[in-house]
Amino acid sequence: MNTLILENEDFLDENTVKIYGRRAKHILEIKKLSIGSAINTGLINGNLGIATVKSIGSTHIILEVSLNDKPPAPLSLSLIIALPRPKVLKKILQTATSLGIKKIYLINSWKVEKSYWQTNQLSEKNIREQLLLGLEQSCETVAPEVIIRKQFKPFLEDEIGSIVKDSIALIAHPCEKIFDSERVKKNIVLAIGPEGGYTEYEFKKFIEMGFQQISLGKRIQRVETILPLLVGKLCY
Repeated sequence: MNTLILENEDFLDENTVKIYGRRAKHILEIKKLSIGSAINTGLINGNLGIATVKSIGSTHIILEVSLNDKPPAPLSLSLIIALPRPKVLKKILQTATSLGIKKIYLINSWKVEKSYWQTNQLSEKNIREQLLLGLEQSCETVAPEVIIRKQFKPFLEDEIGSIVKDSIALIAHPCEKIFDSERVKKNIVLAIGPEGGYTEYEFKKFIEMGFQQISLGKRIQRVETILPLLVGKLCY
């Protein structure tokens, strides 16, 4: 936890918060803070600042907070990604959040196992939990919007046009040609498929909708590996 993320309901008054549970336990047992210690903090979807421990109870901590700093600028990249297996989904949500991505589309693909759509990791509660962990990691307060689309073809034919408008649309797909470009200086929509890429039909549908192929070579990378690699190449 590099940043303590606060909720509106944590506030007792304008400058005082009371926290319980996982966050309080982490501050005491992992960060080992005591009365008078300070920690970076931020209000969800609000400002960043500093929280100072004022008192420690048996089940809670009282902190005094000062929130005067704006959160980092959002990354000018939206992510479209074929739903990965549940354990990887948790990593992807945390990583995408920590990178500053503000819109994530989880979509279907022929290679996505049907059982993945039944996981409780797709519940609003569990998705939010992973986003908060990403915010805590990256000293950020603004969580991305996560949009779930279970039908591949309707998503591309009915929605993708408005999503990629005024953006450069890229699809990650293994090939011999290495993507070679300086940082893209406009909004990006990046599509990443399952390991090994989308099927030939799916890939061609993306190309028909105006996507350009991007690759880091013929090696097949894990989804959680390719995401930060490509974002680093395109945006940093």
